[in-house]
Amino acid sequence: MTEFEKRVYEIVKSIPYGQVMTYKEVAMHLGNEKLCRAVGNALHKNPNHDEIPCHRVVNSKYELSGNFAFGGPNGQKEYLEKEGVKVKNNKVIIT
Repeated sequence: MTEFEKRVYEIVKSIPYGQVMTYKEVAMHLGNEKLCRAVGNALHKNPNHDEIPCHRVVNSKYELSGNFAFGGPNGQKEYLEKEGVKVKNNKVIIT
């Protein structure tokens, strides 16, 4: 695991239960908003989903990840809804 990945995972671990953050917001915490794709790549390699809740990270339009992630097309939605996050048409509803 690289130092960059460790930093990404620490930020993602700090996202409160029932809340989400965008890839860009994670990148901004790292000091460079242009690192969005690198954040996504790091999360794709997540070594421990129980400790690193990468399901709480969404794209800039608050849309959910594609089919490959979280065990299928509804995986991220199911994780988020269990935490009380509202999702409609594969998009997190921000209140």
